[in-house]
Amino acid sequence: MARAGLTTARVVEAAAELADAVGFENVTVTALARRFGVKDASLYSHVKNVRELHTRLALLAGGEMIGRIELAVAGRAGKDALVAFAGAYREYALAHPGRYAATQIRVDPAVVADSEVLRRTAEVTYGMLRGYGLSEPDLTDAVRLLRSTFHGYCSLEASGGFSAPRDVQASWERALDALHVLLEHWPKEDQKQEQEEDQEEDQEADPEERKSS
Repeated sequence: MARAGLTTARVVEAAAELADAVGFENVTVTALARRFGVKDASLYSHVKNVRELHTRLALLAGGEMIGRIELAVAGRAGKDALVAFAGAYREYALAHPGRYAATQIRVDPAVVADSEVLRRTAEVTYGMLRGYGLSEPDLTDAVRLLRSTFHGYCSLEASGGFSAPRDVQASWERALDALHVLLEHWPKEDQKQEQEEDQEEDQEADPEERKSS
């Protein structure tokens, strides 16, 4: 029987608070029950198991994060949108390390298909990159590049991985400058195919002809 006053939303919010306090990897049903001062069974009326708890936490954190990013990029385009997007991403990751870690877990495909949070995240991210004139499959490749860059930078920064005297904020800004230039000059898939075809033609050409040219 559910304990009076406990709701699924309250349980997940408490899990988010616990993740920021002790790390996402330490969020368990037992640890959460201890936080509420109840037995584990009291929480199983609200979440079936720790996997569901983690999934709900991931969606909660993902919703918070994309909400901040949406506000940051509203009305912006090009480099302004990229910088705003990246800044909101980094601020959330550093301010809420446990919640941020939850956003990185693999979510069940069935949940992905029905998730409003993940749909909004895709719309905002892909929308920002379409401002650079990208289309598929380049869009997905660019999304993966940005995610890898932002996640890697934030993870290293949070763990104290940048020990050189160069200011971390200055390096972040230069990284965004470089990403902007790259996105503006992204090697399009059709151009890549044309280059590969040209290279094949060159390789098939007569050696003497190549030498004379």
